[in-house]
Amino acid sequence: MPASAPAPVKRSKKADQRAEMMEQILDAAEYLFGRHGLYGVTLKDVAQRVGVHHTLMNYYFTDKKKLFDTVFARRAPITSQRRVDALDAYEKSSGGKPTVEGALRAFLDTDLELYGNGGEGWQNYGRLGAQAANMPDGAALMDEHFDRVVLKLIGLLKRALPDCTEEDIFWGYHFVSGGLMLTLARSGRLDRLSGGLCSSDDFEAAKNRMATFMAGGFIETCRARTLARKQPAKAPAKRARKS
Repeated sequence: MPASAPAPVKRSKKADQRAEMMEQILDAAEYLFGRHGLYGVTLKDVAQRVGVHHTLMNYYFTDKKKLFDTVFARRAPITSQRRVDALDAYEKSSGGKPTVEGALRAFLDTDLELYGNGGEGWQNYGRLGAQAANMPDGAALMDEHFDRVVLKLIGLLKRALPDCTEEDIFWGYHFVSGGLMLTLARSGRLDRLSGGLCSSDDFEAAKNRMATFMAGGFIETCRARTLARKQPAKAPAKRARKS
């Protein structure tokens, strides 16, 4: 007689309440950190947004940086894995001949779709990522959670641009990352500059343009710099002799 499947472990009501409170804390902290950064938010601010006394926060978090790191780590594996999967699928479909725009679309479009369609939580996380990317303490978080997907993209770009130096490819990624983070920040500056013609909340419009724009920058920069390297060095001008 086959052994029966083990009965599911039931959580206590207290455990469910603790898990629910933890999610509320992380959601509130994500919202606040995304707007004010690590140093502009206190544990008391988070407690007030949740609607609990600030002493209750000490049961869950006694260190603000630990809370920030936990909030950051909650969604990072999802966006990272989605992009790794998209890059893997694109690499396979390219038949070993990736293009710059194709690689960038797998990397950028996948993320912009997630933030655009994932609801308020993901949009708050996008702002949090933009904050983390622009503070010294955030660099380690970016390294820990996103190096794998970034280096996957870099590898495809190297194959798409075999004449381009690694230095230029990494600078190109630096500019791509800056454009993505500014878009995720949704600061509203684009709206004001354009007089309402463009909206910083319009992830679909950004998706339709960003990879093409960035690909053009990669290709032209690499073309120009490769051409410059192939030019013969000019001999130093001779100084005129004094009579």
